[in-house]
Amino acid sequence: MSVLQLRNLVLVAFVFLASGIAAPAGEPTAEQQQQALTAQSIQRWQKMRFGMFIHWGPVSLKGTEIGWSRGAQIPQAEYDQLYKHFNPVKFDADAWVDVAKQAGMKYMIITSKHHDGFCLWPSKVTDYDIAGTPFHRDVLKELSAACRRAGIAFGTYYSVCDWHHPDFPRGSPGGKTRKPHPNLNRYITEYLRKQVTELIQNYGPLIIMWFDVPQEVGLELGKPTVALVRGLQPDIIVNNRAYRGGGQPVGDYDTPEQRVGGFNRARPWETCMTICRQWAWKP
Repeated sequence: MSVLQLRNLVLVAFVFLASGIAAPAGEPTAEQQQQALTAQSIQRWQKMRFGMFIHWGPVSLKGTEIGWSRGAQIPQAEYDQLYKHFNPVKFDADAWVDVAKQAGMKYMIITSKHHDGFCLWPSKVTDYDIAGTPFHRDVLKELSAACRRAGIAFGTYYSVCDWHHPDFPRGSPGGKTRKPHPNLNRYITEYLRKQVTELIQNYGPLIIMWFDVPQEVGLELGKPTVALVRGLQPDIIVNNRAYRGGGQPVGDYDTPEQRVGGFNRARPWETCMTICRQWAWKP
């Protein structure tokens, strides 16, 4: 064998090994594996068909809309102090789950944090949470445990926008005002992603991470957040409101609100329908 033939043989062997490392023949890529796992999770969720979506927090003391009434029906300063009087001593997670189960529901989603920024769990990155109330008890811990005991899948709603947090660009009412010194990148990387991590690690496995109202959060900040969620729990389902997709599909399914979704063979949907006036409790 000549030197040239030997050199070519070594080159061919190197190329073969390199391509084999990148994508071994017959083995699915990491992306394909994730897609297959998500498809299985979607099918499992679709078979459940019916779930309970709970909007709850300190605003229940006023009987106005959660998040949206901040700075509107309720002055912002007053709204932000409601949590100091929030003491729902009759809260019974098992009773809530029993109502869902008797209705034939198979999963439950609760507003871990709505647009007003208040957190129903003791978060390590804020004091604006359940630990700062007279109630103190961890609502998500009790509710997720009750769901597991009853065989009900548990998931969390998490608002992408936060009209209370100083780093999120928009404020109340309704996200129509601007903060004086916002830092959206810091909000996403140092606050939102840390809280999402807490939710999955402390209360998972979750069936769904239900994001909402991304406002100014686009693909550049939003897509890595979804990747983080899947990295923490590969079989989780993510809805279509994690970020503004710029015309491209976001997440695993669509969320028609207050209407039944249309016929669609290409993409699943979940109708979000209230049983009262809008989303939160009204007297």
